[in-house]
Amino acid sequence: MSETLLDVKGMNCPLPVLRANRALRGMAPGARLRVLATDRAAVADFQAFCRETGHALLAWSEEAGVFSFVIRRRADAPRAKGEDG
Repeated sequence: MSETLLDVKGMNCPLPVLRANRALRGMAPGARLRVLATDRAAVADFQAFCRETGHALLAWSEEAGVFSFVIRRRADAPRAKGEDG
């Protein structure tokens, strides 16, 4: 499966997560997004973002000060509380 690459190196919190969120909204369910970031806060930010949104944080690593995150877009949008269907 191919990946989309999002380079947010040099951006600080909350921009890496905001940019990733925007990219994920335009992707097909199950698609993968690789994010490259240099902000140390991105580690905790992406863990919390994926926990709260339902996207899967498949892997993350750090090499020479660059963090790499692989996120799989959730299968479908979760329903809002109280939504009938």
